[in-house]
Amino acid sequence: MSDDYRTEADSLGEMQVPADAYWGAQTQRAVENFPISGIPMGRRFIRALGVVKQAAARANRDLGLLDDDAAEAIVAAADEVIAGDHDDQFPVDVFQTGSGTSSNMNANEVIANRAAEIAGAAVGDRVVHPNDHVNYGQSSNDVIPTAMHVAALEAVEKDLVPALETLHAELEAKEAAFDDVVKTGRTHLQDATPVRLGQEFGGYRTQVAKGIERATDVQANLRELALGGTAVGTGLNTHPDFPALAAEYISEATGTTFHEAENHFEAQAAHDAMAEAHGALRTVAGSLNKIANDLRLLASGPRNGLGESEQPANQPGSSIMPGKINPVVAEAVNQVHKQVVGNDAAVSAGAARGELDLNLYKPVIAHNFLQSAALLSNVAEAFGERFVAKLEANEAYCATRVEQSMALATALNPAIGYDAAAKVAKQALAEEKSVREVAVSEGYLSETEADEVLDPAAMTRRVILGDD
Repeated sequence: MSDDYRTEADSLGEMQVPADAYWGAQTQRAVENFPISGIPMGRRFIRALGVVKQAAARANRDLGLLDDDAAEAIVAAADEVIAGDHDDQFPVDVFQTGSGTSSNMNANEVIANRAAEIAGAAVGDRVVHPNDHVNYGQSSNDVIPTAMHVAALEAVEKDLVPALETLHAELEAKEAAFDDVVKTGRTHLQDATPVRLGQEFGGYRTQVAKGIERATDVQANLRELALGGTAVGTGLNTHPDFPALAAEYISEATGTTFHEAENHFEAQAAHDAMAEAHGALRTVAGSLNKIANDLRLLASGPRNGLGESEQPANQPGSSIMPGKINPVVAEAVNQVHKQVVGNDAAVSAGAARGELDLNLYKPVIAHNFLQSAALLSNVAEAFGERFVAKLEANEAYCATRVEQSMALATALNPAIGYDAAAKVAKQALAEEKSVREVAVSEGYLSETEADEVLDPAAMTRRVILGDD
């Protein structure tokens, strides 16, 4: 045998494992069995596995089921996994056994071998055993859904919500800054009655605020942990007090609240909580897509588009057209939305395929959920800081264009009736005049009446103009 490898064994026999690897035989088999995507489980999930294994060791120690020395070494090794020190030791592909057993054993082997090293033994000596010690009182079938909930909740609570709050703050600032900017409203992409640019940004702000509410509301079911159900939900081979105690330690390690699942059969055979929470992510992605699209349209031009706002010059827009600036950050938002929609299809389809006592789509559900959360967190922050914060209003241009809008005729309805107002609008369009000019020249309104009835700023409020 080459010095580059060592021999480790599992229930199927011996395997050659890279000498510098902390993983063991079962992980190596998974590496060889699943050369599928080249995508391993991500940082959040690996961290969650470390949190679960550390909490389990502490709980089993407290219950007298694991000796202090072994528990101490496992806790120390798990700390390193939590910190990300051994992410390169988790090579198992996302597309693996549906229960995530390969990832669970990957964690068990890495932590066991590193714990052995911490205890002064050699890697592979099994003085800390991956099954008998690290996995004591656990099954992949309850460890993996527990890690899924821990990772998902942390991603939503600690990454996504703060990022959305950043975007919300930038939109709120623009809502205030643009409150006096009167512009043409649009429905069906056609001119409509005036609005204030600040009002439109207030709509965007509210979308994000409601997104934060949605991301917060779905957290409750993610706080339920499957740990303690073991193989099928019965809890065979674990102490009755283990689930609640482990949940306390998980809460302590994460700084947020988790508790034992209401029903372990539901927690292992169904992943409705993950589907529900990802539904909120999909909705948030749709909100950001709408906002990004609108801001792209408002900044279109600069001379032959709407041109009502000035977008930031984040980078040159074209390899062939000099001086061109494109809304690149907004377009990134649009692309993230499409990815999240695709991920939602995978999550919802996987969650719906629980079969009897176990759902067998755990890794792909976890991967897609966490990718969505990470993409949305990153793009929401970038969108807020690198696009929204740098937007400027073309106030004078907006005022000029709104004065020329045919939709101003809407304000004439209470004063002269719909039919007459329609005639004014059509004539104004045909003669390339403003609605005000035609209304006065044709005798529908006096100059004084026109000042009151056709005030664009006044039209942005709930009012009947000219009604004494």
